[in-house]
Amino acid sequence: MVPLLSVNSITKQFTSMPIVTNVSFEVYPGEIFALLGASGCGKTTTLRIIAGFEKADSGTITMQDRVLEEKGIHTPPESRGIGFVFQDYALFPDKNVLENAAFGLSRKMEKKERHAKALDTLERVGIAHLHTRMPHHLSGGEQQRVALARSLAKQPKLLLLDEPFSSLDTGLRQTTREEIRELLKSAGITVILVTHDQEEALSFAERVAVMNSGIIEQIGTPEEVYRHPKTVYVASFLGTTNIIETDIKDGIAQTPIGILAVDAPDTIQALLSIRPEHISIEKHLTDSDDKQYAHITDREFKGHDFTYRVKVDGKHYFVQTDYQRIFEVGEAVTLKPIEAVVIEEKT
Repeated sequence: MVPLLSVNSITKQFTSMPIVTNVSFEVYPGEIFALLGASGCGKTTTLRIIAGFEKADSGTITMQDRVLEEKGIHTPPESRGIGFVFQDYALFPDKNVLENAAFGLSRKMEKKERHAKALDTLERVGIAHLHTRMPHHLSGGEQQRVALARSLAKQPKLLLLDEPFSSLDTGLRQTTREEIRELLKSAGITVILVTHDQEEALSFAERVAVMNSGIIEQIGTPEEVYRHPKTVYVASFLGTTNIIETDIKDGIAQTPIGILAVDAPDTIQALLSIRPEHISIEKHLTDSDDKQYAHITDREFKGHDFTYRVKVDGKHYFVQTDYQRIFEVGEAVTLKPIEAVVIEEKT
């Protein structure tokens, strides 16, 4: 499939500090693509360069066969055919919902035609009945839908979402996210989402690019980047993990919590990522010699599961169980690794 958007070796520096360094990726028609990373990693700057709000110092951006950004070329934002939903929604407080949704439409259209098109878009996002309301009379989720309608009314080829759910309550965030995703997918709209929220990226996007200090460390499906991280940063950023240094011989890794088979060649000082849910935990039996003896030092109850902090030979490891597996702080247990990923090899 031919990509809709191609970002090639984009670099941006403010004063003497590089913010984005040699960033490259492609986004395909109808795809939801996420840029995921901590605050300050360069993801929003990358989004603003794609939108045309910032100029890249070097690199190329093309959309289909059209060059948007290159040395000597900078297409202005209004000519790119790209929609942008800001983190704070940027609604006009003195305009009602309908007027906000119609704002970006061409002034060459008659007012009646602009409002009809805007109302149709409001219908698509499920808030046409609020068209006379002022922004301050709307909930956070409703304001977000107005901002989305304003972008969609212009029928952009690409929609950019900058932390669109961050200001919503936890419960509202999940339901809104699911509804917006269904809307975008049913409409076949191509989307780039910027977020620092791992759960949001993994559940909303079809592919994820994990950014760290201005570079992309890994691109893949949510399952790929979570289950097969390529770097320590990716493994650690996408949820809790246990990083263990060990040697691998004949497909077997020796770890402080037990041995396990790994799909990797013989290696000295390999780094393993073992997710908390990939460690089994049992009450310690005095006659058990095949598992590692340990003590629980802390536990966190999250409703649907427990996360235990377990001390083994002076080091702590995280173990996750379902809500029915209850162990007490101070209790003696044995651990056994079930699955691991080799994320780095040292020679």
